[in-house]
Amino acid sequence: MEKENILKIEDEAMSEISQAKNPQEIETIRVKYLGRQGVLTEILKSIKDLPLEEKKIIGPMANSLRNELEEKIEEQKNKVSKKTSWERIDITQPGEKIRTGHLHPLTIVRQEIEEIFSSMGFSVIEGPEAENDFYNFEGLNMPPNHPARDMHDTFWLKAETNDRRPKNKKMLLRTHTSPVQVRYMEKNKPPIRIICPGKVFRYEDIDAGHEIQFHHLEGLMVDKDISFSNFKSVLQSFFEKFFSKNISLRIRPSYFPFVEPGFEMDVTCPRCYKKNKKECPLCSSTGWIEMGGAGMVHPKVFEMSGVDSSDWQGFAFGFGLDRITMVKYNIPDIRLFYSGDLRFIRQFY
Repeated sequence: MEKENILKIEDEAMSEISQAKNPQEIETIRVKYLGRQGVLTEILKSIKDLPLEEKKIIGPMANSLRNELEEKIEEQKNKVSKKTSWERIDITQPGEKIRTGHLHPLTIVRQEIEEIFSSMGFSVIEGPEAENDFYNFEGLNMPPNHPARDMHDTFWLKAETNDRRPKNKKMLLRTHTSPVQVRYMEKNKPPIRIICPGKVFRYEDIDAGHEIQFHHLEGLMVDKDISFSNFKSVLQSFFEKFFSKNISLRIRPSYFPFVEPGFEMDVTCPRCYKKNKKECPLCSSTGWIEMGGAGMVHPKVFEMSGVDSSDWQGFAFGFGLDRITMVKYNIPDIRLFYSGDLRFIRQFY
């Protein structure tokens, strides 16, 4: 009789499991047959009271059925779970837009500037951010104790370089990207057309217009007959392409130890040019914005870089990438670039 009961239980249980449509129904069937008071469990409990000959028959049958039911239940559970997970998706609903990564505004502007200068025949050159004293100062006509060094607020490092030059073991975080120009002239003969973008570091009080880490871009053009006119033409062309406007370039005399003569570059305010200038916070209603410094390369810089100044001449210029980005996008505070605030960054998709 127990044998017939087991076969009957097998047929009923397998049928019920295969027809179960959700995890709740499967759990109900499991409890019915395999729970503590389940039908098959009761048979397994009664095996101990059977004669020995019946135990040998009923015991293996009942245990075999229990294993089959457990496997079938698990199989149906997986099948139903996959089906119900897909049923929960309403394919008629609009999908959610996935946020993708994008470039930082400083990276966007740097790439745009590199593209403009590349179209004018300039190459993009990079150099080390941890620099030695010679390339950052002495090779740029700023020997030890030169007053211009005080303008740079330098971060000095404890490490020493293995440079062969005497008195040149001191290391620092570069204060401008001009050292890249000296390194390039040492290893490459003129004519030269390069720009040198990258991070620079100065120990300054942090405010809306100053950071201890920011970005510079410096340029150098060396050839047989380079003059001030070439400089003005190149830079005016660049600013017009960058701001997508007719821009005037104004030159004011200034001093930089690595150029002679030296001058400051101003451009007409891209926001209020030829408009009402009475209330323009970008240029303080002057109509002009200071962009950076420039000049004709000093003969001593050529000499220390291994270039004969009697045969070659050129101009150099530099400006802050952070500043020119702030001007282009009307950004009021340089600290926003380094805040990590995605509300700011996501404006530049």
